[in-house]
Amino acid sequence: MSDAADRRADRRERLVIVAGQIGLGLLFLAVWQIASGRWVDEFFLSKPSLIIARILELAQSGELWLHLRATLLETGIGLMIGLPLGVVLGITVATSKIVGRWIYPYVIAMYSLPRVALAPLFIVWFGLGLFSKVMMVVTMVVFVAFYNVYQGVKSIDQDLLDMVKSYRGSRWTMLRWVMLPSISAWMLTALRLGIGLGLIGAIIAELIGSSVGLGYYIKLSSNLFDTTGVFAGLFVVMIIAMLLEQVVALTERKVLRYR
Repeated sequence: MSDAADRRADRRERLVIVAGQIGLGLLFLAVWQIASGRWVDEFFLSKPSLIIARILELAQSGELWLHLRATLLETGIGLMIGLPLGVVLGITVATSKIVGRWIYPYVIAMYSLPRVALAPLFIVWFGLGLFSKVMMVVTMVVFVAFYNVYQGVKSIDQDLLDMVKSYRGSRWTMLRWVMLPSISAWMLTALRLGIGLGLIGAIIAELIGSSVGLGYYIKLSSNLFDTTGVFAGLFVVMIIAMLLEQVVALTERKVLRYR
């Protein structure tokens, strides 16, 4: 009986949270709609009604799906490369007493480089095609995965590791039954942060040099002084990030409940 009551309480809490989030969003849009053209020149802020109309227009013409497909492809491939690379690098550096200390200073040095400044170099090195955009996304997400996994491995209870060693467990056994379950929450956090950073990386690369993608559409609209177009592109990016974050949140609840 108590379990059922707890579940009902959890559902009520989630409903209150979702209702509050939706309410705040609608309130913000309503204030924006009223303020634009009255308190602030419409040229600078556009209006939510105009932005939504533009997104629907782009969707009906098919242009939205063309740009969205390109940005999601760049982001998806970059995440599939950057996150596993960061996980492997984080585990390697955290578990290796010698090699890890060799690598760590160079990881810090590379992390300090401003990725925005690397975008023009990637265009020069890899061209205007898909690969330069993917590399930009990889550089945005690999360090997030590295630092989360590195910290996760460092926080594992040493007694667990010693117990596996005392039973002469192999490296794979330790990785499979101790490390990966222990750092699962850290990896999900890296994924959650990586989605937003991956989208940012793809947009930056498209702003620098591209003929398709949401970043390209935002840049084109900016060049034409089309404020509504700029906000329409930004709105689509935010909606995609929010939807993907919810998918990760659902996955996180299931994984952590299993753990």
